[in-house]
Amino acid sequence: MKKVIAFLLALTMVFALCACGGKSETKLTYATGGTSGTYYGFSGVIANVLNEKYKGTLNINVESTGASKANIQMLEAGQADIAIVQNDVMYYAYTGTDLFSGSDPITSFSAVCSCYPEYVQIVAKKDITSIDQLRGKNVSVGDAGSGTEFNAKQILAAYGMSFDDIKVSNQSFADSADSLKNGTIDAAFVVAGYPTTAITELATSFDFNLLPVDDAHADALKADYGFYYYGKIPGGTYSPVANDVPAVAVMATIVASNKVPSDVVYLFVKGLFDYKADITAGHAKGNELDLNTAVSGVSIPWHDGAVKFYKEKGLM
Repeated sequence: MKKVIAFLLALTMVFALCACGGKSETKLTYATGGTSGTYYGFSGVIANVLNEKYKGTLNINVESTGASKANIQMLEAGQADIAIVQNDVMYYAYTGTDLFSGSDPITSFSAVCSCYPEYVQIVAKKDITSIDQLRGKNVSVGDAGSGTEFNAKQILAAYGMSFDDIKVSNQSFADSADSLKNGTIDAAFVVAGYPTTAITELATSFDFNLLPVDDAHADALKADYGFYYYGKIPGGTYSPVANDVPAVAVMATIVASNKVPSDVVYLFVKGLFDYKADITAGHAKGNELDLNTAVSGVSIPWHDGAVKFYKEKGLM
């Protein structure tokens, strides 16, 4: 009996030593957004799928955060390894402008993948049909200091206006929808993937237009700001709007700290596309992962691991 016990103990030690000698698991902290937002839900599904597919190799822990700006600050502080952010906000951080004005540029992170567009949706009363007609109107431009506020400034400037030409109101998306319904504002800028809950709920009791951005103004915006993407909000996305609406968008983009090894980032971005079907089964935004747009709207350097993957796909 003693010999049997000794043998079993020895065998246990062998297995333990073999396990210790194997490749160690890489743990990644993934900064996202609020628990009720798309960033958190979408990223949570990505983490669950890749943790399962790369079990023993990757272990991704998703954290709820204050979204884009906070996520970049977490990367800089070493509190996160990867994050999902708006591509305009990452540009501001990298250049020390707008949202990051007055701060040193943050260059300790790089791009991994553009995931899906977050459209600048300009919701207006039914009698307003163009951006030009916002002059003199009461317009919500998002929370003060938000990325939405800067998008509003840039788009108005493309049309020859500034905040001095409108009556500025700083409100959240939900508050903007309530104010439109109550008649206290005439229009609102909302930057989010469509359909946006606040606008969908507004559509049940309020008739509105989505204001289009024409080709010429979109080209001017893209020339001035490399992060803009141009596309269309499909007709029927919101019940009052029957036709497609051309609009500019920023891209929800995954970024990584430059400290994350290139082979880890390569595996991560490869998994996004190898297991796209599994991600889509868990979150609708997974269906928008597309190699054709994965490298769109990025105006900061790419992570070496992402470069390796995209070169294999002939995109770089």
